[in-house]
Amino acid sequence: MTGVQNGEAAEAVARRPAHKRSASATRTALRAAAAFRFGKYGYDGTSVRDIAGDVGVDAALVYRYFGSKEALFNDVSGTGKMFEPLLDEPVESIPDWFCALLMGQPREGDFPHPVLSVLRSSGRDEAVARLRADFTEVFSHRLAARLDGPDADLRAELLAAWMLGTSLMRTEIRPPALVSAPDATLERYLRAGIEVLLGPPPEGGGRTAGDEERAAGDD
Repeated sequence: MTGVQNGEAAEAVARRPAHKRSASATRTALRAAAAFRFGKYGYDGTSVRDIAGDVGVDAALVYRYFGSKEALFNDVSGTGKMFEPLLDEPVESIPDWFCALLMGQPREGDFPHPVLSVLRSSGRDEAVARLRADFTEVFSHRLAARLDGPDADLRAELLAAWMLGTSLMRTEIRPPALVSAPDATLERYLRAGIEVLLGPPPEGGGRTAGDEERAAGDD
């Protein structure tokens, strides 16, 4: 779905020092590599060894985490399932999870964005309803329940919207700055926005310094 859903992104995650990569992050990278390969080469044209190689791990780890190639295929074929590992992450580690999902340089011919695949499906209304149900369950309900402060459901949905929008822009629309930004620069901005949405809004209803200056000028 994003740069992480291809071999390049999986390799980017794999290049991180081992002590900084959690088991959950490895599962995320394996799901991403699997989604890309199953989408581009089909079930028969994809091997567990290829998927593991994209992430830089041994194929035995794929079997350890998912049980079989068929189980991994079933795991990544549902849009909602892709995001369920997020719910196993401590809230303070969620920025790491999102950045791992979104990072990586998209390439021509990569697996289409899953939202576009849903919207282009023959049963569009049913597919959209299923997508909405998946995201409502994962983000509006389960993730929101873990966030402190007001408007937790809205903040959780904004996280989902930003994630989907960013991945869609990088893989399909590909504006020059977003596509060419160094990973470190992109990650810095992503983290800043994610952390704002994860925490309670600032006191004063989120008013900025500019808001305060304009209010003072009106007095």
